[in-house]
Amino acid sequence: MSNRALNDEEVLQQMNKMVRSFERYVILTLIIVTFIKQEAFEKAREITVKADEEFAIEKAKLVKQEQQAIDAQYEKKRKGAEVSQRIAQSTLTNKSRLKLLHRREEHLQDLFSTSRAAVVQLAKDEGRYVQFLEGVIIQGFLQILEPTATVYARPQDVEIVKQAAANAQKSYTEISGRKVECEVEGVLSDDAAGGVKLVSGSRRITLDNTLDERLRLLEDRMLPEIRKDLFGVNENRKFYT
Repeated sequence: MSNRALNDEEVLQQMNKMVRSFERYVILTLIIVTFIKQEAFEKAREITVKADEEFAIEKAKLVKQEQQAIDAQYEKKRKGAEVSQRIAQSTLTNKSRLKLLHRREEHLQDLFSTSRAAVVQLAKDEGRYVQFLEGVIIQGFLQILEPTATVYARPQDVEIVKQAAANAQKSYTEISGRKVECEVEGVLSDDAAGGVKLVSGSRRITLDNTLDERLRLLEDRMLPEIRKDLFGVNENRKFYT
């Protein structure tokens, strides 16, 4: 290869080649830069979209958690309010029931007091009282079935009880064919309504036929029926005694 100098035309050709090569390099560089920018933009957009999605998911998760916490708190308060309301209602119902029961009991006691007053009046009616005494003394003799007995009475009733006992002895003999001897002792309380107690001669049997005891037994036996008549059937009561 000769080392001769290039003429102007050859220099121009070489320069044109260099220019075209540089232009191609510049164009290629621009293409590469544009591609890199496009890739970077796409990546940035992808990252932004993913970040937005993750943010939306996290936000929805936090909102749901907060909503659940609010719902749980509301439910807790609602249940607490319901429990408080039920307790208040139950307390009011119980108070009303107790008040009603108290008034019913007062009404029953008034009724029993009226009955006791009527029983006390019986002891003041000598004719009816003697008849009553004869009946309970005969009943006592027939239950004891012993040859001797003691009749306890109020001090103020001793004489009338002796009269009733004498008649009862005759009736007892007519009914049972047996005889019975009895003594009358005025040992019952003056505060008692009346009536008598009988004690067998052997002291093994005691019969309480006082008006107080008779009234008490009547109250106990008739109480369910009295309640039903006065207040109606109690739906909560399954058995009656």
